Amino acid sequence: MTMSSTISKQDPQTDADTKRRWFNIALLVALLISVIAGLAALAFATGWQETIEQIAKLSWGQFTALLGLSLINYAIRGWRWHLFANRLGLKTGFLQDMRHFLGGFAMIVTPARVGELVRMRWIKRETGWSPEKSAPLVLMDRASDLAAMALILGVAIALSKTDIPGAIPVAILALIAAIVATRPRLLITMANIGFRVIKRGPRLFARLRSAARSLGSFSNPTVLTFTTLIGAIGWFAEAYAFYLLLVWMGAGVTLATATAIFVLAIIVGGLSGSPGGVGGADAALVALLAIEGVPLDISLAATAIIRITTLWFGIAIGIMVFPIAERVSKRAANALEKD
Repeated sequence: MTMSSTISKQDPQTDADTKRRWFNIALLVALLISVIAGLAALAFATGWQETIEQIAKLSWGQFTALLGLSLINYAIRGWRWHLFANRLGLKTGFLQDMRHFLGGFAMIVTPARVGELVRMRWIKRETGWSPEKSAPLVLMDRASDLAAMALILGVAIALSKTDIPGAIPVAILALIAAIVATRPRLLITMANIGFRVIKRGPRLFARLRSAARSLGSFSNPTVLTFTTLIGAIGWFAEAYAFYLLLVWMGAGVTLATATAIFVLAIIVGGLSGSPGGVGGADAALVALLAIEGVPLDISLAATAIIRITTLWFGIAIGIMVFPIAERVSKRAANALEKD
């Protein structure tokens, strides 16, 4: 085989990857611009000087502290990803799993976060595991996030002295979704019913049933309880950052109320269907803070800062790790082919 023929065979895949990468970058920029434009429009309509003054109150030390709390969240959830990977039977190391987990953040803003499935591509290249075998890992990661946020929201509601609209139903729905996603038999039954109704895509439903059976590795109550608790600690770190931010800006909101607002907004943002919850979560934060009587200049400034130090900070980390994960996984795939 000549060098030219090898290159020609690689070109279509390379072109596809390049186009996909530029599309994701364009989507990321468009979403960032739309969010900035929306918040700026509200700020200008209500007095932009006050909003800027609120942002200017933050010191670099405080801003760094917010980023540090986000890092705690990412580190804990990355560790949980590693625990899930080992439980599933993947022989991957801690740093390898952290690379996969953090690199996937670059794809958070894809519709329904499907871009994060790139983690399964890296796993396939490095271990030979098919996406069907590693799919339960992704499912458990998201289910554990839902369970953790439902737990935090439930505790925050119980401790909060104010009534936050929609918090209880959302907490219940998040918990139900987490329970359904971790029950192999229930998912297999749902897949069977779906196939009987649609009567198409037998291979797809067969893969769904296979992935559901693999969830049995995570059915241990001790494993589920431990991973939910550490996930809750991770998400609470960001909620605590939101509370600190509001305190620094002079908003009279308790820790329980700030936590409930933050977690509820994140869940609502996910339910909105927008990539990464962008727009939906931001609007929910502003609206819920307004209901609590927080002045608009503070709520706008707090929303902008907390989203920069959580969502966009995570995306920035993902963008830095992504090319490393791609390069390492391709090198590992070549090594597997030679073996």
